[in-house]
Amino acid sequence: MTPFRDARIADACAVPLAAPDDFDGWREQARRLIMAEVPPDRVVWIVPGEGNGDLFAESPGHSRRLPVPRAAAPQPRVSRAFLSLAKAAALHSDPQRFALLYRLLWRLQGRPGLLEDKADADVRRLHDLSRAVRRDSHKMHAFVRFRAVEDEEGREHFVAWFEPSHHILRANASFFINRFTTMRWSILTPRGSLHWDGEVLLEGPSARREDARGGDPAEDLWRQYYASIFNPARLKVGAMVKEMPRRYWKNLPEAALIPDLIAGAQAREAAMVSAGGDPFAGMAKPEDLDALAKGIRDCRRCPIGCNGTRAVPGEGPGNASLMIVGEQPGDHEEMEGRPFVGPAGQLLDEHMGAAGIDRQRARLTNAVKHFKFEQRGKRRLHQNPTAKEIDICRWWLDAERAIVRPKLVLGLGASAGRSLLGKTTSIQSVRGRPIALADGSELWLTVHPSYLLRLDGEAREAERGRFAADLAAVAARRRELA
Repeated sequence: MTPFRDARIADACAVPLAAPDDFDGWREQARRLIMAEVPPDRVVWIVPGEGNGDLFAESPGHSRRLPVPRAAAPQPRVSRAFLSLAKAAALHSDPQRFALLYRLLWRLQGRPGLLEDKADADVRRLHDLSRAVRRDSHKMHAFVRFRAVEDEEGREHFVAWFEPSHHILRANASFFINRFTTMRWSILTPRGSLHWDGEVLLEGPSARREDARGGDPAEDLWRQYYASIFNPARLKVGAMVKEMPRRYWKNLPEAALIPDLIAGAQAREAAMVSAGGDPFAGMAKPEDLDALAKGIRDCRRCPIGCNGTRAVPGEGPGNASLMIVGEQPGDHEEMEGRPFVGPAGQLLDEHMGAAGIDRQRARLTNAVKHFKFEQRGKRRLHQNPTAKEIDICRWWLDAERAIVRPKLVLGLGASAGRSLLGKTTSIQSVRGRPIALADGSELWLTVHPSYLLRLDGEAREAERGRFAADLAAVAARRRELA
């Protein structure tokens, strides 16, 4: 059964397309064929470079003459979902892709809800092709590596070599134009090439890998950066190879580091086991705040330190009598590289000023030195560090306290309390009274200012009052010890 009257076409139609990714051409010709009531088994799609060439034009059973649509034939109708899937599937390297798309288009005229039938073989195949093309595009975005060269006029030009599995080159041109608008670049592939001069995009013929010249000095910096952010704490070789298939490794400057990085991660794990799980075993304490900051920036001893964010060391005098310890840097702190500069930090500044505490004379730091977050779209949402992550980073806070030697320590929140006491403590049970620490300093615990930001109404006003009283008590105690 077909959606139209039972038409019989004497010979099949050979329909040429302009290029392997010519979706617009297919769409226009498919519309004409549907309106001419040409069934799928009477159509042969001719795609340049895919082996069908002009053979069909010479065959007695095929015609290059395209049928004329019936005057009263309705325009074919399909959903946006089909067009989106079809546009992606048309870029696949499967030689039967255009025949599949036309067959589905034909069937959709009589069965508009066909795409909802997940058991249908054609529908499943459409999703498979579309998914493979999207995956190939993702790999292209991730694994194209530009190398700086000089053109014939001595100007800087960037060249990349990539081997796509499908016909995705032109479809992804806008991604690279938008990302590297001011660069002059070329992307060479076995399926064609793209050349951008900063204003005009040109297409070129297929290329060979030898046409893309070797590395440049910037690659050494990239390799150093990649090695510094490599995540040994979360290393799963199988998952890594799935996301970064070995077929791309030969084009990636950082790929040469991977075997040694994997071996190093495994050796570190073995050393930690033999040392009783202490990630700092045998490491000397830093002697000054500069060495402390460098050590914190280089630390990869827990998953938070390996998540690619910038470490945020403490800020303030190296001989401050008051140290204020928060939980961890937030989004604003990570971007600026300074503690307590976001909304919670601004609220803390307000209360410190009211209590007579000069921020410039206090040492501000955090229990955890990297920002732990969950990505939600373009936003990075704060996540609480685990007890183990706090305990690992406690080594750095202890080192910082040993250098600064504050008389008073103000801990903000439960994470700070655990880092300073070595155990989880209820803030409300110890709030408002001093706790003696082993190094002779005095600890006062209160809530984190971010807690106040989450409250509203009377509860917020009440907690603000208690927080102000806590800071006033610390300020008074500081004056007594001066």
